Amino acid sequence: GSVRSLRDEGYLYEERGARHSTPAWTGSVSVHSQEARQGEAAAQGGDHDGDSLAHPSGGTGTPLTTEMSSWLWSDVLQTKLHPKSLCLVSSPGGDGLESFSQGEAVFKAQLEELEDRLHFFSEECDYLQGFQLLCDLHNGFSGVGARTAELLHDEYPGRGILSFGTCPAPSGDRDPCTAVYQLVNCVLALGPLCSQSSFFCPLSVSSSLGRRPGASAAFPQLLYNAALPYHSSAVLALALNTLTAPYRMSSSGFSMLHFAEALTFGGRKMLAATCSVPFPLAPAWSLPDALLPHMTSAPWRSVSPCQHPSTVFSQSVVLRGIPETRQTSSLPAGTRLPSSLHACESGSQVLQHYLSSLYSRALSTTHLLGAPCALGSTFPQFFSRFVTKDGFTMEQPQSEAPVVGHIPVMGALQASSALHQTLRVLCQEVSASDVRRWMNFSTAAVEQDDFREAVDTVRSLAHCYREGEESDDSD
Repeated sequence: GSVRSLRDEGYLYEERGARHSTPAWTGSVSVHSQEARQGEAAAQGGDHDGDSLAHPSGGTGTPLTTEMSSWLWSDVLQTKLHPKSLCLVSSPGGDGLESFSQGEAVFKAQLEELEDRLHFFSEECDYLQGFQLLCDLHNGFSGVGARTAELLHDEYPGRGILSFGTCPAPSGDRDPCTAVYQLVNCVLALGPLCSQSSFFCPLSVSSSLGRRPGASAAFPQLLYNAALPYHSSAVLALALNTLTAPYRMSSSGFSMLHFAEALTFGGRKMLAATCSVPFPLAPAWSLPDALLPHMTSAPWRSVSPCQHPSTVFSQSVVLRGIPETRQTSSLPAGTRLPSSLHACESGSQVLQHYLSSLYSRALSTTHLLGAPCALGSTFPQFFSRFVTKDGFTMEQPQSEAPVVGHIPVMGALQASSALHQTLRVLCQEVSASDVRRWMNFSTAAVEQDDFREAVDTVRSLAHCYREGEESDDSD
């Protein structure tokens, strides 16, 4: 995407005043002023000290209330980039990368520079756990991501490679050609991303990877527009920030590789993500009180393109934003306990007991963090009036919607049976679509045999998520 509000060399090691100093020119100077775009003004303003989601300052500056429908990720990034962090590429025609093969071509052209930058950062690490790879699935960056995963796998053996692929919520007015290209890009990328990564997780607020738009994830306390990238990307950022916390914390005993190995046994290297935004916690509730209404169904919603699973094989669950004093029941001695959750002696026991009752056959690892997820000034204020400024959920709506500064979040990475249906439907759509009608394989630089092999790989991956001996003749 465009980086019109960022510089290729970054700002990390340059003083703010130096950026605006008068150049060393002795001749006459002609000054032309232009009013800054709203996005650029927001990106350039504010204090940039600290760490929080979407806005490193974590400050409580004036929130951005516009819909920002024409803004880009760089307009709200507000992160100081290292000079070697950003690699600008130009695409054919300047309209972006449309196909998987175009992404492969860009990767080949940038390979030497990419290797140089990877070596620069890896050699500076005292302890290199691995790499977190984030790429689009629906466009040409799927090709960049797939080949990057292969490069990391070959160059850094024994390191964790945790890959995430993003997909937009499809609109109903996509032209058929674009829809087919997105379908093909996804199929071509899934195989290498799964095989070369420690695990791969698709991220989307849509419930489908195929051509037909799936229902968007509905969060009870979010008034968001799933078709608006500004909103949907914020939801996915919350999920990603929460789900990856276990191996990003210095106090964690998990490495990236061990984290992945605990989830991917049985060849299930593709995972689904779920998230509760915000986690429904009333101001006076303890953790057992908050979980009690959800004893038959977890409060999270899928942020991967799949339906609610009937079987979960393994999962990593993260709950953040529950203070230590509220992680266990505070009922007076002698009070009749509402549930067995209220008898647990620690927050970790509460969460583990809850998951055991919901997913008795699943291997579950839990991570309970006291600090909530901090929201920055660029984060959309799309919360309902039931959510307080501290992220708690009220029973009655407030008179005015406050500016929410931080929220509790619960999320899970799961190897579940829902992925079987997702992958099977993807293969069925490819088989039912006349791909050759919309794509010229020679022009797209994709061999038909390679494409058939990619479809077979996705179909084989789907088999890993079958429940029992379920028949799959429809594939």
